[in-house]
Amino acid sequence: MPRELVVYIAQSLDGYIAPPDEDLSFLNAVAVEGEDYGYASFVATCDTVIMGRRTYEKVAAMGVPDPHPERMLYVITSRPGPSTERIRFHFGDPVALVKELKARNGQRIYCDGGAQLVHTLALHDLIDRYIISTIPVLLGGGIRLFKAGRPQHAVRHVRSQTFPSGLVQGEWERVR
Repeated sequence: MPRELVVYIAQSLDGYIAPPDEDLSFLNAVAVEGEDYGYASFVATCDTVIMGRRTYEKVAAMGVPDPHPERMLYVITSRPGPSTERIRFHFGDPVALVKELKARNGQRIYCDGGAQLVHTLALHDLIDRYIISTIPVLLGGGIRLFKAGRPQHAVRHVRSQTFPSGLVQGEWERVR
């Protein structure tokens, strides 16, 4: 059975993962000491992470050069980067890479953004599950989680959970 590819991401109520200036401080609106909204439990089910280069660089600029130290990380990019044993800069076809990763034995594959990578994977119907945390803020513009131009996909609601901070987390699985 192929490995599952999961998008686990946060967005504003109006569907943006970042405002126009890409300042992610809007996420602080739901920051509560000791509350990780199920993140630790989720990542414990993953052994591989893929993310776009812009997302990787944004996280590195925030002082986190290795955002997933326990997992194999593939950074999807159009230009080579300084790969290590566990962090690979992949400048080939991301669709072929994900198909190859799904065919290997292992745990879930975590897509940690960004929007362009999510769009590419959705275009090729490679996403199996969406876990989306909605932050109670309207950004009014910026980088949309879901871009126009992808095919329609049926999904089945798995669960929703609300938190005292106002964050609402939903989970959907792809129906094939």
